[in-house]
Amino acid sequence: MSKLLAHVAHIEIYATDMDESVKYYEEEVGLRVTRRENDRVYLRCWSDYYEFSVILKPGEQPGMSFMAWRTSSQEALEEAARRIDATEYKGEWHEPEAGIGRSYIFTGPHGHVMRLFWEVERYKADGEFKSNSIERPQRRTFHGLAPRQLDHITIASRDPRELGEWYRDHLGFRIMAMVGIDDGNVTFMCQITTNEKSHDLGIILDASDVPGRIHHYAYWLDTPDELRRAADLLMENGTGVEFGPGMHGMGEQDFLYFRDPSGLRTEVNTGGYRNYVPDWEPPYFLPEDGPNDYYRNQELPQSMLEAFPPAPQPTATEEGLVPGTEDELIRMGATHRPNQ
Repeated sequence: MSKLLAHVAHIEIYATDMDESVKYYEEEVGLRVTRRENDRVYLRCWSDYYEFSVILKPGEQPGMSFMAWRTSSQEALEEAARRIDATEYKGEWHEPEAGIGRSYIFTGPHGHVMRLFWEVERYKADGEFKSNSIERPQRRTFHGLAPRQLDHITIASRDPRELGEWYRDHLGFRIMAMVGIDDGNVTFMCQITTNEKSHDLGIILDASDVPGRIHHYAYWLDTPDELRRAADLLMENGTGVEFGPGMHGMGEQDFLYFRDPSGLRTEVNTGGYRNYVPDWEPPYFLPEDGPNDYYRNQELPQSMLEAFPPAPQPTATEEGLVPGTEDELIRMGATHRPNQ
């Protein structure tokens, strides 16, 4: 079986103030609450095909509880579980919940929790949210930033290339691009995907010893005009923009980063390429190739080195090196790069 996973489906994140976070995601981001259950709040973008793509869970600091992928079939789910069970990261089966069938949950090599599932209820809105398009699960909205759907997640790891290769070898991800220095001996970022996107999982180098950290997660907007509108709305609402608008060299997406009330970094992006090449040879970017900023004319703020939960040590970004962090990041990359 060549394809195990279909796409990233949802993410569960911690909210330090649930009431404030729910209000923010509803009113400013433009998501809609579909379920409240067991101290969690479930939200959806207007074009999510399932009931939700973001789950808020009470927590003392920002971070990711788990990330979830839908498999390509029931057989693929069982095969994925067999492959993980054959490693030292054996997971557990969980009973159906919140419109999702039986799922398999495991904690990967660098502490990130992943849920895999196949069975899920398709969402179809009625009443005021019913769409006139038979293809859409819900009426289009322009409330808030109005993202179409969840797009990708970027996590932090002590060795991005090693972790990307682990996901490739055990779950069938494709490695799409990497960035680093020293002829590839130190890799600062690895982008991987389960489909034709440039990535639905990014992995950046983390100099901390805190496992399971997340750098950001991202929503999809349809056009660059919508992204610029999002930047304008954020500024008007007093949220502010952390980085962007701009365009990444890796993947060629237009990007915009900001923070939610808990401090977790969020991105909206658009554009980018689709890649269907089955034997793709991933390019290896150097910082001067513009992996983070295609036009090479924006200075990355130091705040973009932060990951969650917080730790004093920095991470890398698509750009790789940021002045003042080179020694620590190179030491981590050199220490943890596997011998090949």
